[in-house]
Amino acid sequence: MSENTNAQAITLLNIESLINSHDSKLSTLQKDLSVQKEMLNDLLENDEEYVKASQESAKLAKLKTQAKQKVLKTAAAVTVVDKVKEFQSELKELKVALSDYLSQYVSLSGTNMIEGPDGVIRQIIYSAKLVKKQE
Repeated sequence: MSENTNAQAITLLNIESLINSHDSKLSTLQKDLSVQKEMLNDLLENDEEYVKASQESAKLAKLKTQAKQKVLKTAAAVTVVDKVKEFQSELKELKVALSDYLSQYVSLSGTNMIEGPDGVIRQIIYSAKLVKKQE
């Protein structure tokens, strides 16, 4: 095994260890956060003034929801809602396609920089996250 390959293997093991360590810390922190949020909710639910305000808020929210549903049933609103859904779907498709094109560009060009039609140099970045493998 060459020295370069050995160094790469050590680096890879170190990175794997950091990934596992950070993933574990994230899990622990998420659990701790959940406990603290539950404690906060208990404090709020035991406060009479907060409970009364919350009940009033719920009544108003229900009225707001009813009014919103009434408006959304109008012909004009249905048209706008359909257009919004259409635009959101198109945006999602364009983002996926752009991501694919950017990946191909980086692979073919060997650089993560691209100049736009406006002359501005843009950097191509990636955001990775760790998810459990679905079987």
